[in-house]
This record gives sequence, C-alpha cells and structure tokens, in this order.
Amino acid sequence: MPKSRLIPLAVAFGLALGAPASAQAPDGLAGPYLAARTASIENDYEAAATYFTRALIADPSNPLLLEYAIVAQVALGEVDRAVPIARQIDQIEAVSQLGNLVILADLAKQGDYTGALAELDGGRAAGPLVEGLFRAWALLGEGRMSDAANAFDKVGETEGLHAFSLYHKALALASVGDFEGADSIFSGEAGGPLRATRRGVIAHAQILSQLERNADAVELIEATFGPEPEPALAVLRDRLKAGEPVPFDVVTNAMDGLAEVFFTVAGALSGETQDAYTLSYSRLAEYLRADHVDAILLTADILEAQGQYDLATDAYNRIPRDDPAFHAAELGRANALIKADRIEAAIEVLQQLTKSHGELPIIWMTLGDTFRRVERYDAASKAYDEAIALLGDPQPGQWGLYYARGITHEREKRWPQAEADFRTALELSPDQPQVLNYLGYSYLEMKTNLDEALDMIERAVAARPEDGYITDSLGWALYRLGRYDEAVVQMERAIELMPVDPIVNDHLGDVYWAVGRHREAEFQWKRALSFEPETEEEAQRIRRKLEVGLDVVLQEEGAEPLAVSKNGN
Repeated sequence: MPKSRLIPLAVAFGLALGAPASAQAPDGLAGPYLAARTASIENDYEAAATYFTRALIADPSNPLLLEYAIVAQVALGEVDRAVPIARQIDQIEAVSQLGNLVILADLAKQGDYTGALAELDGGRAAGPLVEGLFRAWALLGEGRMSDAANAFDKVGETEGLHAFSLYHKALALASVGDFEGADSIFSGEAGGPLRATRRGVIAHAQILSQLERNADAVELIEATFGPEPEPALAVLRDRLKAGEPVPFDVVTNAMDGLAEVFFTVAGALSGETQDAYTLSYSRLAEYLRADHVDAILLTADILEAQGQYDLATDAYNRIPRDDPAFHAAELGRANALIKADRIEAAIEVLQQLTKSHGELPIIWMTLGDTFRRVERYDAASKAYDEAIALLGDPQPGQWGLYYARGITHEREKRWPQAEADFRTALELSPDQPQVLNYLGYSYLEMKTNLDEALDMIERAVAARPEDGYITDSLGWALYRLGRYDEAVVQMERAIELMPVDPIVNDHLGDVYWAVGRHREAEFQWKRALSFEPETEEEAQRIRRKLEVGLDVVLQEEGAEPLAVSKNGN
C-alpha cells in the first residue's frame, strides 16, 4: 500500500488507540503511572497491564488510565479483560475508539448482532471501514443477506475502500453458498478483479472447487505463486489436483467474517503504521476466531519485532501440529528463541522440525545458520549438506547457501571444499560482494592468488563503497601487495566507516608502521586493544607489536619482512 494512502486509511480504520505519549501523570498516581508508561514504551504489555490496573484501583474513573489499560490488555490477547474497562469508559462518558472496537467485538463473540447494530446506530465510532464492514456482517448474522449485500456496496462508495468492500462481499456470498456470485467478484465479472492476496487466492480456489472447477483453481494458485508454492498452498493445490472437493472454510459465518474484518485491517496496516495499531486488530481477529492462523502468525511476528519474545513464542505455540503453517510457526518460534538468547532451545525446535518436515530445505538451512551462529561449524556444514541435496541442481538464488557452507568449511580448515563452495556461489551470482570479499580476503590471509584477490575485493568495494569491512579488505590487499601508500588511503577510509572495530584499527596500525608513521601506528594498536580483540591471541600479538614493533613481530613469526613500497617509497 503506498505511503500516501496511510492518512486516509488511518482515518477510515479509526486509529486512535491511545493517549499521546506526552500525557501527564494523574495527580497522586505518579509511581504506578510512570512505571506503566515505561512498560508501554518498552512494549512490555504484561507489566503495563499490571501497573495500569494498580493505578485504576486508586482512580477507577480516570479516562487516561482506562485507555492505556485497554491497550495493554488487548495487546496481551486478553480481550475479555478489556471489555469491563471499555464499559467503564462508557460510564464516565469518555470516548475510546479501541474501547469501542472491544465492545463491538464482545457483542459479536456473544452472537448478539442485534446489539452490535444498535451500538453502531447509537453512534459507537470505529472508523468508516470497520463500521461499514461490521454492520454488513452483523446484518448477515441476523440472516439478512440482501441488506448485508447493500451494506457492503455502501462501504465501497467511500474513496479507497472499494476493494475492501468487494472482498468481504465475496466472502459473505460464499459463506451462504452463493459461490457463483462470489466467483463473479473474484474473477472480475462483478466489479473486480481483486488484488491477488494470499487469503484471497485461497478463498477463490475453494470457491472454484465448490463450483467443480478444480483445474481452474490449480491454475489460479500456480499462476499467482508459481509451480512450487509455500507448503500450505501446496497442500491445497495437491488436494485440488487429486479431484477432491475442497470445502469453503475461509469464512463460514458472520463471526468468522468479523474476524476477517479485523485481520483485513491488520494486514493493510502492517508495515505502514505503528505496530501497536496492527497488533490490536490482529488480536481482535484472534478473539473472534481462535483458529485464525494468519492472524496468530501476524501477532507473533509483531511481538517478535517488538522484542516480546516470550509472548511471540506463546503465539507461535498455538499453531496446531497438523496445520500446513506449523513449520512456519516453528521457524518463527526458533527465531524468537534465538533473539531471546535461548540458542539451544532454538536448535532443539529446529532438530525436531527436521524429523517432521525434513523434506523442506528451509528447515535445514535455518538449522545450519543457527549452528553457525554458535560456531558449531561441522554441524552447520552437515545441515547445509542436507539442504543442498534437497534443492538439486544449483540455481542463482541459492548462492547464499553455498556461501554459508563455504564459511563453515573454511572455519573447519577444509579449504578445498570451502573454495569450491565460494566458487560455486560466484558462478551463481558473479558480482556478489559478500562472496568476493570473503574469498578475496581468504586468499590474502593465505598469501596466495594475490592479484585475483585484489580484483575480487575491488569489485566488492565498487558494489558496496560504504561497507567498512570490505574497504578494510581492500586496504589489507594493497598492504599484502606492498602498495603501502595506497593501503593507507583505503585503511583510513575503513576507519571512518568503522572507527571502533579492533581489526580495522589493528590493520591501520600495521599500514602506518609500513610507511614509517610509527607513533600513529602505536596509537592505532592501543585503540585496537581498547576495543577488545575477539581472541586473547590477537590481543597478545598487538601487545607484542607495541613492545618491539611490527618488523620484529614478523621476524619472530617467520613471516616475510615488510617490502620496499611498490609506490616507490
């Protein structure tokens, strides 16, 4: 969705979920209020809910506290706990748009569509899009499909909302068995066609199957997502290919439809506005439909992005093992565990996935990446082996996998295998700067293929001139070739890009020493030590250079002495 659409859509969705961040603490409640606000800023919804509840005990009629408490409870998925708070806002005659959404969702949860319509008629504001779609689905819940269809059409009269109204009208028609009418919308015969979203394609494919058009449904899936779609879509496609009549279950009743309203808004907002807004709508979608897998995954993704890894893990855990999206949820759970520094738990999740979904290369690739993160390079290599075997003949998009395995081989001192993988990665993506830099730098360290190494690194720098590591490699290549004055220029550029990196500072010190700038060399080595080199061996080598100079250290190591500069100095 273009950024320019954000403001009108924000108005349409009714985005007013909380008081401004600059709001002042209520008198006498500074302690719990400030603790709650701090928790809210840090997206610590559990702490926020606790502290706002404490504050409300002291001041139960404070609209600011009530609003924030609703935000926290909805973010936690505790919508039932938010309902009485929303009702309290009504009692003090204050206004909360999130509170309004909570009340409407609660009425829908109870199946009280008449009550929900009465609330809308009474002026309970939820934004033009939500209000319009909510009214239409509530009318369907009362069995008034004709009135519902008119209500969907009315939503479409508002600029920018036409596609939303058509999508939901198509779902509503299908939910009552009018598959021909639904197909006419999805196919474009009655006002479409609609943009091919994942859920829209699934819905249309199911509708086509109900019309005994499985072949058309298969064609739709493959035309949209290619011959190898994601597992969930692949399962649907395979059922269709087998001639199975696939039931329509994207939306089966009015409550499902209302859950889809909230999920539609969440999906439209995702990446376009603050995560708190998106999270509120995805949580309300879950509230109305506990098995809404896409809403659960969106919730988990948002919580993970907010650093709420335990809440994200809990969300991922709600995806059933027999659901086609289970592996995606488990990959998400593993990623959340990694971010929470629970690496071994993540490895266990991934190892279990290799047993249940071992035919998926992404599982082995992720396991390999996780092993590599904790420097278990041999185990990582074996995981990458499995992924590569499953993928078959190398394809351009797979360069990263060969590059990753090349790194693990190199770290395990299996250079022939590492070099072969790096070469394969470059065959698949000839100008990939990461591979060019890594292979070129490796040649430098082994003091072999120096001219080729320089060419590789120069190409990498050309592709990524602002990458400090690659610029450092270029400076180091020139140093290895005895082109010290040129090396100084590149190393000084690298230090501008990465001023606190110990390796770059150490390298600049060596280059300065090579051109006779010994005081500056010592200064850089001291800086390198202050930035804590990765290993004690590296630190000890720097200390020795400070004691006796680079020339003596090279002599002690049996290395070649510094050459006469090839720049003529």
